[in-house]
Amino acid sequence: MSVSADTGGRKAAAIKPLRADAERNRRRIIDAARELFASRGIDITLDDVAAHAKVGVGTVYRRFSCKEELIDGVFEQRLADMLAGAKTALRQDDAWDGFVMFLRGMCALISADKGFSEVVLGSEERCTGVATMREQIDPYVEQIVRRARESGQLRSDVEVNDLFPLVGMVGSAAEFTSSVDPENWKRYFTILLDGLRADPGALSDLPGRALTTDEVVLAKAAMHRRRR
Repeated sequence: MSVSADTGGRKAAAIKPLRADAERNRRRIIDAARELFASRGIDITLDDVAAHAKVGVGTVYRRFSCKEELIDGVFEQRLADMLAGAKTALRQDDAWDGFVMFLRGMCALISADKGFSEVVLGSEERCTGVATMREQIDPYVEQIVRRARESGQLRSDVEVNDLFPLVGMVGSAAEFTSSVDPENWKRYFTILLDGLRADPGALSDLPGRALTTDEVVLAKAAMHRRRR
C-alpha cells in the first residue's frame, strides 16, 4: 500500500511541472503571436510564431492546430474589451460623447495593432471565437450610432456600416504617420469627427500637426519597406 501511494504521489508531482511548462509555453506563444500580429498583421505563419517565441514548431501546433485558433486566442480578449467599451459608451449621458468615446477607443486599438485592424475590418471565416464576439458587439454599436443620430448631433444620413470604412481610413492614416509620430492619427480622427457632426459649425481644434515635406518622404519610405 505504501509503495503504491508513493508511486501515485510521484506521478502527481510529475504532472504538475508538465502542466506548468505547457501553460508557460502557451503564454509564450500567445505573447509572440500578439507582437507579430501587431507589427506585421495576421498574414504570418505558425512557423513565424514559433521562431519568435523561441519554441519548437511542434510545440505551437500541439497548442494551436491552425492559425485561426491562434487568432481567436490572441484577439478574443481584445474584442471583449471592445464590447465593454461599447457598453460604457451607451451609459454616457450625452449620446455624442458616447459615440466619440467608442469610436476613439476603436481607432486607438486599430492604430496600435495592425492585426487587430485586420480582424475588425476583415472576415472572421473559421475564427469562431472572433465571430462570436463580433455578434455580441454589433447590436451595441447599432445602438450607439442610432442614439447619437436621434440626439441630432450625428449626421442623419450616417449608418452603422459607415463606421467600417471610416475606421479603416484612420487606420491607414495611422500606418502612414507611424514612423514619424505614432500618435498623429488623432489629428485625422478629429477631422473625421467634424465630418460626422450634424452641425458643421461645431469644428474642433486639431491636435498634432501636419507632417513636413521631409517627414512625408520618410513616411512613404517606411510604408514601402513594410510592404515589400
